[in-house]
Amino acid sequence: MPDDHAANDAAGDAAGDAAGDAADDAARRRAERAERADYHVEADRKRRERESVKAQEMIDRFVEQVSEAGFPTQELTARPWSGRGRYKTGITGWYLRRDQSIGIGTDGAYYVLVVPSERFGRWRTVTVEPTPPPLQVGAGARDGESATLEELLRLRLSWGTGAEA
Repeated sequence: MPDDHAANDAAGDAAGDAAGDAADDAARRRAERAERADYHVEADRKRRERESVKAQEMIDRFVEQVSEAGFPTQELTARPWSGRGRYKTGITGWYLRRDQSIGIGTDGAYYVLVVPSERFGRWRTVTVEPTPPPLQVGAGARDGESATLEELLRLRLSWGTGAEA
């Protein structure tokens, strides 16, 4: 009988080792997946940074061109997500889109001018922080709402200096 207990103990140890190996394999696979995901997140962040540097160079050239051409500046206003009303921002610059959803400040900062609704926003100045400019504006938006930054800057220059701009 003692030999039967020893055989059972050995079988139990083997089963325990197999379960432990499976758990180790699962943990290793999770760690590998997490590492791959972190790599992709970091690669995407670096790509966006490189694109943003290129886009900022384009914006800086645009600011030089409109300043030299005498395009008038105006206070940029932000629209709440609800679409009703406009909020003062205290930012001076030019709109890139006719719907006034994107603006460029006189300092070359890029602004998305659609903000969360804010209580008393129509009577107070709301804070809008500059965002890193993308090369593709509106990526992932509905058809016809996405455009390259280069195209938007070119279109804005073609509007001229009139009041409708």
